[in-house]
Amino acid sequence: MAEAPKQQQQQQAQIKADEKELLGQYSNLVVVHHNAEEFTLNFVYMFPTVAQGKLVASLILNPRHAKRLLRALEENVSRYEAQFGKLPEAPAPDAEPKVGFVQ
Repeated sequence: MAEAPKQQQQQQAQIKADEKELLGQYSNLVVVHHNAEEFTLNFVYMFPTVAQGKLVASLILNPRHAKRLLRALEENVSRYEAQFGKLPEAPAPDAEPKVGFVQ
């Protein structure tokens, strides 16, 4: 009888983070771009009183990682809804916001 292959022991990753990163950033808009090699997610805070915003973070992912992120978000939203109730769908905006970056 063949011996079952040994399962790899998963090591715990040690992640270093400064207090600023641990506090996080609030974003109320995400602008997504993609090409054949990568997805770029630009997280923006749009100010409520003026048509102006500030880029708070930009993430660049390879397509496989973007798909894993999609699955992780779907799974976590499902868990959230199971615990706290169904999230209502936000109404679609009348028009897509036109967002451009300035330096």
